[in-house]
Amino acid sequence: MRSCLSQFRSPPFLGSVTPPGRLHRALSEAGDRAKTGPARPASIELIDLAEQRIAFADGRPPEALDDDTDRVVTALARADAAVLATPVYRGSFTGALKNLLDHVPVQALRATPAGIVAMGGSDHHYLGVERHTRDVLAFFGAQSLPTAVYLSWRGFTDGTPGERAARELDELFTAVSALARALHAAPPLGPAPLVARF
Repeated sequence: MRSCLSQFRSPPFLGSVTPPGRLHRALSEAGDRAKTGPARPASIELIDLAEQRIAFADGRPPEALDDDTDRVVTALARADAAVLATPVYRGSFTGALKNLLDHVPVQALRATPAGIVAMGGSDHHYLGVERHTRDVLAFFGAQSLPTAVYLSWRGFTDGTPGERAARELDELFTAVSALARALHAAPPLGPAPLVARF
């Protein structure tokens, strides 16, 4: 069972390995606004993979690794909801985010409300990232929001997210929080994901 909603946790996970930039700032500021907004999660901790040492997923359990892998996987497993954010790499999400998800056990994300945020240099890539991320979340049986946020460089001025980018992130954070509250203590929506049945 997930933590009670008086201790609601909803961390965004940024799947980038480059130094913190526009997407980091946008997520950080959205998280700060969410802490004082109507959903008021008890804890929002931005986990930026550029600041973590995550081992290559080679079959060893996270707790056997001498880096940040176990702590990050545990944070994801304990979250009441999650936001997965990624820059567009080669028309999809980053290998760093995929590598982290390769460490995550299926039960850690099953029935977890999840939002998707992607950022690219062109609007032409938005569906690739969203579709690929949804495929992976469906593998776990996570409960994805029906729509995602896609940001581009045009939504920023001097690295600061503009009004539209900030509004869309706020709407996503609010929706993820609302879904988490609605599903708290409810049975999973549908059968276990296929991989969990074997």
